[in-house]
Amino acid sequence: MPRWRALPEELDPQVREFAGQLRRLVDRSGLGIAAVADRTGYSRTSWERYLNGRLLPPQRAVIAFAEVTGANSGHLTTMWELAERAWSRSEMRHDVTMEAIRVSQARAALEEFEAKGGKKPGPGKRAAPPVRRGGAKDTGRPKPAAGAAAFDLDVPGAVSSAAQGGDGPGVADRPGPVTPAGRGDGDSAGRPRRRTALLVSGVVGALLLVTAAVLLFGPGSGGDEEARAARPAPKPTVSKTPKLPPGVKCTGESCSGKDPETMGCGGKYAKTVADATVGTAFIEVRHSTVCAASWARITQAAPGDTVKITADGQAESDSAGPGTEAYTQMVAAEAPDGAEGCIRTQAGQQGCAQPRTG
Repeated sequence: MPRWRALPEELDPQVREFAGQLRRLVDRSGLGIAAVADRTGYSRTSWERYLNGRLLPPQRAVIAFAEVTGANSGHLTTMWELAERAWSRSEMRHDVTMEAIRVSQARAALEEFEAKGGKKPGPGKRAAPPVRRGGAKDTGRPKPAAGAAAFDLDVPGAVSSAAQGGDGPGVADRPGPVTPAGRGDGDSAGRPRRRTALLVSGVVGALLLVTAAVLLFGPGSGGDEEARAARPAPKPTVSKTPKLPPGVKCTGESCSGKDPETMGCGGKYAKTVADATVGTAFIEVRHSTVCAASWARITQAAPGDTVKITADGQAESDSAGPGTEAYTQMVAAEAPDGAEGCIRTQAGQQGCAQPRTG
């Protein structure tokens, strides 16, 4: 007599009743799991999953099981159909739960971002204009006299202090250097020295203005703060990886090339989305919404029959051994119809699983 493990507590009552009926039929027949596997053509590992509620057997396996144990196949098939519907409802509820988790995580991330003060810049905020080399921004402050004198040099039409003093006609109409008040144009010997002194004073004044501009608008100043305020606020980062249920170890691309049972994507987290019969072999495309991945499975296959699944340039395949059953590794597939499963039999027959309807 096999010692059965306790069925998972989260199993739907219909699925629990069906698994319990399978166990009772095994006990009544006096067969071990190995004998059931050998006579039905399904592997021992698969029957351990079926009998422990980790996986729902395909209908063909149920019919073969009824023949081996002497059970009424019609009654057992009816129980299987009820369990299949319950299993699908459980998967739909889980999908809704996962979607709610994703929405909750996105909302929490946005609230956390707003709590940290991340706001877009106001329409009136502009970055401080750059300071041109050799000059300074007009800040509205009085300029030093030396700088003013320097910028008045050689300006066409400028009126000199000597012209205002009445040194002679036509002086105000021609360009010329600014001369101190009270001096006449006759002092030509000292004019070059005065011009040189004024130029030096102008250069010094310009340097002072540039230095003041750098101090006012350089790093660490209010201008820099305005520039930082004018930069676009960083967008909130929302984690794309949802919180996975216990036992599930991958999702999406991280599941590619990995065993669905080992990564926890099978059982209640997977459902058959497409199937077909090719020769004597039965092919299924299994999809897990939690793992965002799909894989293909064949049963009642002959040794050497090959099953293959493809999705977005990814491909995985496997061949049936003596156990007449095989399944591929996973490929990333966000949607249930995002992958295609096909079979090639040892006899040369080919076919692909078709989407289930209803």
